[in-house]
Amino acid sequence: MVTIDYNGNKGFRLLSIYEMLNKGELITKLSLAAQFNVTEKTIQRDIDDLRAYLADTHFAEGEVSIKYDRVRGGYFLVRMEREWLSNQEVLAVCKILLESRAFCKEELSPLLSKLLMQVAPNERKQVEDMIRNEQFCYIPLKNGKKLLSILWELSKYITKNEIVRFTYCRQDGTQREHEVKPVAIMFSKYYFYIIGFMADDSKDFPTVFRVDRLSELCGTNSKFYVPYKDRFDDGEFRKRVQFMYSGELQKVTFEYSGPSIESVLDRLPTAEILSEKDGVYTVRVEVYGNGIKMWLRSQGNMIELI
Repeated sequence: MVTIDYNGNKGFRLLSIYEMLNKGELITKLSLAAQFNVTEKTIQRDIDDLRAYLADTHFAEGEVSIKYDRVRGGYFLVRMEREWLSNQEVLAVCKILLESRAFCKEELSPLLSKLLMQVAPNERKQVEDMIRNEQFCYIPLKNGKKLLSILWELSKYITKNEIVRFTYCRQDGTQREHEVKPVAIMFSKYYFYIIGFMADDSKDFPTVFRVDRLSELCGTNSKFYVPYKDRFDDGEFRKRVQFMYSGELQKVTFEYSGPSIESVLDRLPTAEILSEKDGVYTVRVEVYGNGIKMWLRSQGNMIELI
């Protein structure tokens, strides 16, 4: 085994110090001097050299820099927030991934591990402890399908405006081949969906397919063109679709007499209050398809359809 003498090898020493900083560690001149068997002045020169390197390379001013923490008595690497997730952000994203149940364990575990690597080593255990129980009790969806690669493949077809062909398995087990102009990928209530228009133009409204029910996906090398004025707006579509049930665009008017009109407005982003009398609200909403009927029925006698 070859032993490297750091005492006389500044290059290896600089790399080691930068690696520590890059991992989010707080370094002190005293500890590094003892570790590398050099003086604190030598470590200070190393830190100054690293600062000069960061300033002279492609990093913009202030984007990445080495700062001194007077309270803790050591140096640490500072990156702009746009490059790194904070501990709070990592925790929130991990919680969302676990709650979504969208990914099988084989895909979820690496995702969580990579997110946790964004957290400084001395605080990583705290975040790990916060999600450990949820991760241990995680129950993925019954389909058990790996989704990351197919989501990426679909995204490339969307970007290229290429018609795709796939076999789709409906809930009753019926399988059918489709050719579709894919325009967006969405996530809603445990599942990812591909939104598209039928290649034969048999429908003038978007059709929704659950990604985990797709098989034999491939491109057709046939391009489709969408004029800018007719470009699909996934944000507007999301506001007008309930339970990812597609169909004709329609306007529905109903009266709501429940305890929280706010919950209605949150559930139906296009909802417009037409009037209010004695706690009864008349509401109009613009939606795609019949998914709205499912929601209306779920509200019982608080809703009266007009």
